[in-house]
Amino acid sequence: MNKLEEIIEQIKNLEQELLQELQQKQDEYFYIIKGKRVRFEEETRRYHRTLVTNIRTYLAEASILNILTFPIIWSCLVPALFMDLVVSIYHSICFRIYGIPRVKRSDYIVIDHQNLAYLNWIEKMNCIYCSYFNGLIAWIQEIGARSEQYWCPIKHARKLSSIHGRYHKFISYGDSNNFQQRYEHVRRDFDDLNPGD
Repeated sequence: MNKLEEIIEQIKNLEQELLQELQQKQDEYFYIIKGKRVRFEEETRRYHRTLVTNIRTYLAEASILNILTFPIIWSCLVPALFMDLVVSIYHSICFRIYGIPRVKRSDYIVIDHQNLAYLNWIEKMNCIYCSYFNGLIAWIQEIGARSEQYWCPIKHARKLSSIHGRYHKFISYGDSNNFQQRYEHVRRDFDDLNPGD
């Protein structure tokens, strides 16, 4: 295992540790998860309902700039839905043809903030929008990462601000011998994915 693979492995372990820590919050905040449903204890739900900001107060306290930019933010939903449709078609057809493991959408697009009784309906809609949009981008990034691994698994020469989860498998920039020898193996090396990924 080279140094880059060691670092990636450490990052994955830290991500798992972070997820476990976040899941421990269930006990602290009195909720349980059954399947895809989140359930709070009834007493907690009653308490949460007392914290809801009514719509009049919410709008009265909102910045005028937030209100004016609301249509701009929500107009992004139209291209997002179109991108979702196009990528879904590509993912469904091409990944099957190429033999690339498909990306489980529900692992990335998680919408559960509507279960929070302390949010008013505007806050819930905003949370649903953000959860969808950011989940969609994460899902598309993983589809792009697997596509890049299949078609062009070469690292970049220049520094990237962030790297995706498949990047560690890529062949070093300028390593022409390794590219010729390892290209077919690397482009099909999805063995590290869990079944169902």
